[in-house]
Amino acid sequence: MTNTTEFASPAGFRAAPDSLLASFMLAFLATAGLFYVNIMAAIVTGLIDALHFSERQAGFIASANVYGAAAGALCAVALVRHVPWRPFAIAALCTMICIDVASSFLTELNVLIGVRFVHGLVGGGLVGISYGVFSRTKSPDRVFGMLLAVQFGLGGLGTMLLPRLVPIYGASALFFALAAFSVIALAMVPFLAEYRVERGAKGEAQKIEAAPLVLSLAAVFLFQLGNMGLAAYMIELGRHFGLSTDFSSAAVGGASWISIAGALLVVAIGTRMGRWIPLLVGSVLAVVGTIAFLRSADPIVYIAANCITGVAWAFIIAYLLGMAAEFDRGGRTAAAAGFVSKMGLASGPFLAGALLETQPYSVLVYGSAVVLVLSALAMFWPAVLSDRRRRAGTA
Repeated sequence: MTNTTEFASPAGFRAAPDSLLASFMLAFLATAGLFYVNIMAAIVTGLIDALHFSERQAGFIASANVYGAAAGALCAVALVRHVPWRPFAIAALCTMICIDVASSFLTELNVLIGVRFVHGLVGGGLVGISYGVFSRTKSPDRVFGMLLAVQFGLGGLGTMLLPRLVPIYGASALFFALAAFSVIALAMVPFLAEYRVERGAKGEAQKIEAAPLVLSLAAVFLFQLGNMGLAAYMIELGRHFGLSTDFSSAAVGGASWISIAGALLVVAIGTRMGRWIPLLVGSVLAVVGTIAFLRSADPIVYIAANCITGVAWAFIIAYLLGMAAEFDRGGRTAAAAGFVSKMGLASGPFLAGALLETQPYSVLVYGSAVVLVLSALAMFWPAVLSDRRRRAGTA
């Protein structure tokens, strides 16, 4: 099933399928489904300050949103090759806008958890379908790199501004910001190409090697788990070490902008250097930067650690998602990577919130570093195998 021209833009213009403009709009579309992850620290702090939830309760709300997204992404694995992506995207964005507006009026914990789960379910489906469209481009790695650039750039802005708006406008500022983002993404949909599923990818069974795919997906899960478990409480971590809310939110937001460099580097070099060497360098930086948070009482170290881990995060996850997408150009493995990515993102705040009930922040920092090391070990063989095949194909 493919898209029809009834969704063409008013002026009849559509961006070239593999252009930077198309990559930007595709990235914006996928980001809309999961933008709350990029402002997670601001949301957690905002829920604590505005609605007086505990750290654990705020973490549960955040996790419910992402667990819903994981369920939506799982559904997308089955739908991605068959559903007309453009009508699906329009319906999903309209639904998310309505849920975000409704969430701004809610204050009860269990109701918010349920509503945000439904929001995540819809958004996760949108992201999974979007990832499937990514896999139909010539260079999925570059599109994923653009995705991370958009996420970190706008996420940094949101993290810097929203904690300052919450004391004035309450928690509604968080949800109206999410709704506004979806409105912008909705306006971009008509300007995207059709991105039809290739006949062979749709009609023929494509052989997928299970072992390297499983390891690739495990690497994605562990990497997102290790990063988000700490990132969701990054402003709280700064406050724990004596830094002010304004300073911590500004540092996290500013570091998100700097992190764009990691994503843009992927856009620039693609896979010309292969995947394993970039992933190795990025993993070392991620672990070193994470451990540096133990010295967060020093504002300079806190800023530097946020910048290092942010650049490494944007750099590595773009390559990991691109690697997963190459297993199936029809989009199934890209959607599957979206599912496990969201499971990692959801499990991070959930486990971190439970851990912080009884343990200090230092234990969370060490735990995150260990998980990142395990992710690096999981990505080794699939990355080497991908590089070998790429060299063989070039030869």
